[in-house]
Amino acid sequence: MSYSLIEKVGEVIELFVSIKGDINRTSRTIIAVDKDGVCDDKFYAKDPQRSILITTIKSYNLAKEQDIIMEYGSLGENIVMDYNPYDLCAGTHIKIGEVTLEISQHCTLCKSLSSVDSKLPKLLKDNRGIFANVIHAGFIRQGDSISLLTS
Repeated sequence: MSYSLIEKVGEVIELFVSIKGDINRTSRTIIAVDKDGVCDDKFYAKDPQRSILITTIKSYNLAKEQDIIMEYGSLGENIVMDYNPYDLCAGTHIKIGEVTLEISQHCTLCKSLSSVDSKLPKLLKDNRGIFANVIHAGFIRQGDSISLLTS
């Protein structure tokens, strides 16, 4: 299928992977992704509809407004961007660098966020992130442009 760029909407701020045996996310300047998700991530090939978790700085700003200070990566995401993708519908395609992703679903409420702060799950109920699966594999780099696509 051929896609056209609709518009550039933002850029990648941070990238993360989860390493087996480590409760903290590991920051990366580049990640490799394929149809099974983020290579080297402990969730790789677990669930193709939830292979990549994307969040926005908006989520962190909402927490900060409630005096909840967190470092990027605290929400379990693979990608932090300066664009708010939470209004995108499932099936929407986005291009990040050389990679094409398809939004698969919104992130559900996670009780594990209460380990950061008891108010966090309710505060970020609809603002934690979105899941995407990989349509076109490649590398995503910190600073890559994010564009919306149309088929």
